[in-house]
Amino acid sequence: MMKTHNTLLLLLLTMALISSCASMHTWPDDERNAESKMVTIEQRLGDGLQTGRLTPDQTQMFLTSLKGIRTDYSELRNKPVYQEEWSNLQRRLDLLDDEINRALMRGNGDWALVYQDQVVSLQRDLDAARIGNRLSSNEERDFQARLDSIRRDAVRLSERGNSTRFQERADLSRRLDALARDLARFR
Repeated sequence: MMKTHNTLLLLLLTMALISSCASMHTWPDDERNAESKMVTIEQRLGDGLQTGRLTPDQTQMFLTSLKGIRTDYSELRNKPVYQEEWSNLQRRLDLLDDEINRALMRGNGDWALVYQDQVVSLQRDLDAARIGNRLSSNEERDFQARLDSIRRDAVRLSERGNSTRFQERADLSRRLDALARDLARFR
């Protein structure tokens, strides 16, 4: 009798535990987290549009997606729901955020102008080192060839605009930084 009673008690406690895990609750932390993500996304969209890294069409598309998520968010707020519903909403917000990140990385914005400014600055440094006789003729040719190569690649990438990959821009930045470091030794 005692063994049956303990088994029954254990079974009831297990069922109660499972039931409480699967039951519906309000999830205030998830509400706050979702609201925070939505506000952040709206700010990033505004910034992307203002800087030109996002087109008006892209921004509108993302805002439409966010509006659908916000509608679902309103239906979940302050209501007892399963945790999985909040998890799905959070996943949708994360996916939208990832899409926006990719679009911002593809956007050409002012990146081409930044490279052009760096190339002009490096050309000035190279000319100053040349005029000050701080470079041998071989060093002068090497630096000028590197700078011309970077300049050609920057022009080629800026002509491609939004189809420029992040890795290509990162490689161009790395090459500009390396040339600047090498030229700095001759100041």
